[in-house]
Amino acid sequence: MPRIAAHRARVRSRTGKTALIVAAKTYSSLPYTEPDNLVRDFASRGIVALPPERLGIPEEIHHRIYTREKQAYLARKPVTPGGIPDVLKVINAPGVIDACNRIVGRNWAIVPFTHNASFASGARDQHWHKDDNGPYNGRKQRHHQAVQIEMLYYPQDVTEVMGPTATIPYSHYWTFNHEENHDNFAGADHLDFEYQLIGMEGVPVSGPDSEYDWEDVVHRRTAHDVRMREAVANTGWPLVQPFEAAPLRAGTVLLYSHNTFHRGNHRRDDWRLWDSHPRFMWRFWIYRTTEPDGHDGTGAGEIAWRELGVDPLTGVDLREADDDTTVVWRYHSHWMQTGRTPPPRPETTALSSKGREAEARDLNERMLAMGDGAEPLRIGAAYKLASIGDDALAVKHLGAALYSHRESVRRAATYGLIAVGERAADTFIEATASPIKWIRKAGVYGLGDCAPLNEKVLESVTALLHRDPSVYVRAVAAGTLGCLGRRAAGTGTGVPLVPRCFEALVRSLEREENRLSMDLAQKRSIKFVRPTDECDVCEGNGVDMGLERFEPVRSAVRENALWSMVILCSHGACLAGDALESTIDVLKEVVRNDRNVICVGFAMDALSRLAHLEASDFPSSPIDSLRNDLLEILGESPIRCWEALVRGGLSTEHLSAFSEAG
Repeated sequence: MPRIAAHRARVRSRTGKTALIVAAKTYSSLPYTEPDNLVRDFASRGIVALPPERLGIPEEIHHRIYTREKQAYLARKPVTPGGIPDVLKVINAPGVIDACNRIVGRNWAIVPFTHNASFASGARDQHWHKDDNGPYNGRKQRHHQAVQIEMLYYPQDVTEVMGPTATIPYSHYWTFNHEENHDNFAGADHLDFEYQLIGMEGVPVSGPDSEYDWEDVVHRRTAHDVRMREAVANTGWPLVQPFEAAPLRAGTVLLYSHNTFHRGNHRRDDWRLWDSHPRFMWRFWIYRTTEPDGHDGTGAGEIAWRELGVDPLTGVDLREADDDTTVVWRYHSHWMQTGRTPPPRPETTALSSKGREAEARDLNERMLAMGDGAEPLRIGAAYKLASIGDDALAVKHLGAALYSHRESVRRAATYGLIAVGERAADTFIEATASPIKWIRKAGVYGLGDCAPLNEKVLESVTALLHRDPSVYVRAVAAGTLGCLGRRAAGTGTGVPLVPRCFEALVRSLEREENRLSMDLAQKRSIKFVRPTDECDVCEGNGVDMGLERFEPVRSAVRENALWSMVILCSHGACLAGDALESTIDVLKEVVRNDRNVICVGFAMDALSRLAHLEASDFPSSPIDSLRNDLLEILGESPIRCWEALVRGGLSTEHLSAFSEAG
């Protein structure tokens, strides 16, 4: 008998019993995150789990969502937040808002039209990857700071056999080169790109077409399972091990760093049950628009990370965490609570001047360690330099490393300089004048994550945005303006200059053009696209949403400029100052005429935020007019990004004013 037939025969005779046994084992749920540990666990582990009862909405909502979603799924109809409005109640649930406020700040936003829909688990496995950190398969700079996170929502119970989301906690600060490594050019950094090359992602692991023995599927012994485990083990990184997010109760929300390695997972139960018991997951890409609260630094004391013992969620023993790892956690836990860099490490206070210089030299050597497995060593050394107790000494070593010919060293130096804070701004400004585009990119990115908004910083960033020949550098510069304006609004430093950030973004939008998406232009999968003379950064898949109004076009610069517009508009009309009218005009123009649906979604969100958030006494007839005309403006597009708009203050009551369910 052929293996596939034998597989089916064994399923018919044994699957029912096996499924019942496994289901009996999964009656309880995984340990959910305690509210007091939310920031600590996110900074260290990179993933937290919210139970349904903590969302603050009736639990019957989850059943309604699941029922409607199942109906659409079985009818092969599109599933969108607009078509299932109860999903919008989950996004704005009090418990979700509170948790996300603590991780990514008040008035957080959602990237529009990018995977904000349901995913059903099935027969195949993705391989470990990081998502593309921005709109839909586009390469965007990876922030170590909690600037972008993912929200996963499960409207039904998820058992271990239903294809639970697989993640690698503790992986979110480590990554691989991408600038000249074409395997990672398209944004989704991979642990094992050969998995793509040899076609394993297209091979069913379970289900009616699988050639694996059923017992091997159930007990995770297939070649796919082995490859997944070995890929994680082969990194050599501390604490990392595969973690499947199950069992979960209906209504569970997972929040994890956008930099966390994860993958879609195959089901291990009877495939004949899949249509009657589908496993759905909704995913939303969330990003920061405001600075962390608590600028006085209260409540952000030292944490004895190793004394936390065994992590209740993952079973990882934190006593095995090394200093290169915990020094990174220390910075980000402090920053998420205060928006500031933490004080020098306590152990540096007793160092003499010579001792501090000797340690700095040793840390500099550690930043030069070779190989992908040494990524935590390099990154840890950079964060240790940043907290050595002498900013000038740290900047000297980190600034030199920023000019390394090795991307991995430049990456570590960039994050280290960001961790130093404002004292690193001049070093980043100097880097923006480098003849080497990768150093210019690092310089303008670093300014966004640590510099105060002043004349020198603004001139450096806008010069690159308007004149740099690299699309990648211009795109990063566009994103940096939003981060600079966000920090100015939060700290009060540089607020009079924010209107010039608006003006620079308006000028960019007036000049930059969309291009046919790389996968279509190059006639190859998005995984295998390459840089061109016209564009040196991946601009992702193009989607026209099946509508004549849109085209499969992308622009990294336009999308990043509009991402920044959403951030700046989240602070109200006062921040825009004299640039308010030109900002509203350009955003209206995008909504009405842009062929890039993602750009249209960002512009809608920015306008909605101007109209609804941060109400003030600003004497502005443009805002009054915008509030009156907003629904009409939104109606000039055939679809609307409801998941983003409801976060920007638009009431769900307006959903009924539009006929489409998009």
